Amino acid sequence: MLSVQRGLRCLSVPRLLMQVALLLCVPAGKAPRLLMLVALLLCVPAGKACLQCDRRIRLLHEDFLLSAASVRDQIELTKIRDYAYVAYRETSRERSGVIDPTTLYRASTEYQSEFNRFLNTRHTGAVTFEAIQIMEKGRRILQKHLDIFVHEEYPVQAEEGGQAVLDCFLPWHSQVLGRPEYHYSWVPGVPGTKKLVESDFKVLVVTEDSSVVLNQLHVDEQGTYRCLLQDGNGIVFSQVTFLLNVTALPVQTHWPVVTLASLPPGYNSPRSHPSNNLLVPVIATVTALSLAASVGLTVVLGILMKQQRDVKELRRRRKEKRHQESTV
Repeated sequence: MLSVQRGLRCLSVPRLLMQVALLLCVPAGKAPRLLMLVALLLCVPAGKACLQCDRRIRLLHEDFLLSAASVRDQIELTKIRDYAYVAYRETSRERSGVIDPTTLYRASTEYQSEFNRFLNTRHTGAVTFEAIQIMEKGRRILQKHLDIFVHEEYPVQAEEGGQAVLDCFLPWHSQVLGRPEYHYSWVPGVPGTKKLVESDFKVLVVTEDSSVVLNQLHVDEQGTYRCLLQDGNGIVFSQVTFLLNVTALPVQTHWPVVTLASLPPGYNSPRSHPSNNLLVPVIATVTALSLAASVGLTVVLGILMKQQRDVKELRRRRKEKRHQESTV
């Protein structure tokens, strides 16, 4: 039972749960492994921004406690450390207790650096006061990195009339407690041409889906699009920015439609055109002349053809007469 109690204390189980577990251990002395498994399950901090859970941080604190000059100082430093762990948990809980691994690693590394500097510095004041200062600095470091959420930026290229898909989902979003929503907003204009402030962004859509689809894009829809993962209390967990550039289609040449000039006023009046009664004799005369010309041309062609036949016949007779004379 003593080993179980020490294990529970090392895992920072709340006192009430520890007492319940110890009570359960009395009638179940034949199955201590099962009790330990239950205790371990109660101690798992799933998905929490737990700075004090980092093994390297705990080892630093343990070494610091063991370096105390007296047992009394060790007891006081232990109380300070335990109180600091409570403060760390409260700071994490105020921000929904979720942090991405990269940000948590940065917070842990920064605190280790500060604590190592603290250990290598010669102290002249009370060790308890200085311990409170360095533990409080760890809380501020955790708070700073919790407030500095993930901020990523992606360029997006699309053509006019095409489609653009904006998706700001990150794997750790599924660990966020509650029902956070994705808040999309945007600023029109060429991305990156000016420094933007919060008042520049216009709300686009608020949805539980991490992605939005922009169809039939126009050039005036290019701009800076922002996606915030935000809960009902206004806490922002992550921010992703998309720089959307829309390429205009090639300009098509449109030939102008040729229009005829309008006729001057009065052009269609009866005074400026001959009447239909005058056009009929003119057309009849032209037709008669055409027929006469055709007949005359036919006669002339007939006479010419008759003359050609007569000439050929005269040449043939002369040729036959010459042939008869030559034979005689």
